[in-house]
Amino acid sequence: MIASQMIFNKTASKSSFEEDKKSEKPFRSIVKAFSWRIVGTLDTLIVSFFITQKVSIAASIASIDFITKIVLYFFHERIWNAVKWGKK
Repeated sequence: MIASQMIFNKTASKSSFEEDKKSEKPFRSIVKAFSWRIVGTLDTLIVSFFITQKVSIAASIASIDFITKIVLYFFHERIWNAVKWGKK
């Protein structure tokens, strides 16, 4: 087992489900949602541009995509944070 796995396993085994559940704050989910959406929006912008060959249309598509998917991701993240499955 490599050192990082040993450290992770030690840390994971020390925390209870309640401690772990509380460790993921809503603000962290918001920051994660924004960082992921920046990556996703750039992807959407590039793909939309290649399909439409118009920057204005590609930017419109990417803007709408950014807003709707950040909201969906936030709630998806919060729901998964409440699920006990896969947590120790």
